[in-house]
Amino acid sequence: MLETSARLLRLLSLLQARRDWPGAALAERLNVSERTVRRDVERLRDLGYPVHATRGTDGGYRLGAGTAMPPLLLDDDEAVAVAVGLRTCAGGGVAGIEETSVRALAKLEQVLPSRLRYRVNALQTYTEPVPADRPGPVVDPAVLTALAAACRDQERLRFDYRSHDGSTGVRTVEPYRLVSWGRRWYLVAWDVERQDWRTFRADRVEPRTPTGPRFPPRDPPEGGAATYVAKGVSAAAWRHRSRVVVHAPAEVVTERINPAVGVVEALDGRTCVLHTGADSLNTIAVCLGLLDLDFEVTEPPELVDHMRRLTARYARSTAADDGSPAPASTA
Repeated sequence: MLETSARLLRLLSLLQARRDWPGAALAERLNVSERTVRRDVERLRDLGYPVHATRGTDGGYRLGAGTAMPPLLLDDDEAVAVAVGLRTCAGGGVAGIEETSVRALAKLEQVLPSRLRYRVNALQTYTEPVPADRPGPVVDPAVLTALAAACRDQERLRFDYRSHDGSTGVRTVEPYRLVSWGRRWYLVAWDVERQDWRTFRADRVEPRTPTGPRFPPRDPPEGGAATYVAKGVSAAAWRHRSRVVVHAPAEVVTERINPAVGVVEALDGRTCVLHTGADSLNTIAVCLGLLDLDFEVTEPPELVDHMRRLTARYARSTAADDGSPAPASTA
């Protein structure tokens, strides 16, 4: 009986980890016959777990949704991750989820072993979030789960989308990933009509049901979903833009910047162009200083003037040490 119970828990863990499982693969993982797998699946059904079976050469098992929430199996790292995530959600960010996050967290911490509770509490106690300078848009959690499910199941998605100018339209996409950027959520997807990768604000998406047919996976956008969002979102939000010639190979500059800082374009083996920007001229100046490389700023004119003022300010800060007269102030 103990061996059977342990095998059932192992089977349940496998079914929770992947969408579809062929019977032969489960039998191999559990080191039993496929007939034993069928019997164990029936036992799980008797316990309230909705395990669906399909016949044929491509048949197998899938853990579906039931009328009640059955117990979940979590390993140590998964339990800590869920607890930390619930505490983060309790602080806001997703509309209407704060109170439910607190309730779920209380239930989870009640059953956490002391060793895991210690890890979760230590992380919470010695972590301080930086307050947001301005509130971000709220996202319906049902929208996030619908988008995540479509990404996971590789199913086409149709949704109503509200653009930044207020106009609306229906989009058909092959969803790839959800990306969290600050207090915003973005969907990275292949736009079927435009035949290209696109980024969509999750708070402007209203999914339509049911989802479409499944699609084969395609190569992700260059650099991955997070880099794709970082480049597109930061460029769209910049107040000031600049083109900077850097006297170093493109690969060296790329290694030294965050993708959100800008896009690097190689000129030759020793120089490149950094297309960058920010909300303030000072932020651009700081990022360029952190490169620790020689560079030339030619545009925009206001950034050139700002860099000259900074140069004079830094020169005045050291003039007293070498006995030379301090440059005249220009600011």
